[in-house]
Amino acid sequence: MSPDGRTLRNVRIERAIRAFEKLGYRTARVRGSHHVLTHPERGVLVLPFHRGTVKTGILLDALKKAGISVQEFQELL
Repeated sequence: MSPDGRTLRNVRIERAIRAFEKLGYRTARVRGSHHVLTHPERGVLVLPFHRGTVKTGILLDALKKAGISVQEFQELL
């Protein structure tokens, strides 16, 4: 795991979704336990909505797709 990824441990899914909403993402739909977030310019993100925290790899992938750094994301939390 990268040093940046270590700082993303214990991020609850609710906080992660709120942070992406601050970037302009909106919940387009919910399919099962997955929330589909859309942004007019940045595209689509799919995040699993399970109790507890988001796995670091899933969150890093979402940040990469959104085009933001770990530090920028942490500022939004």
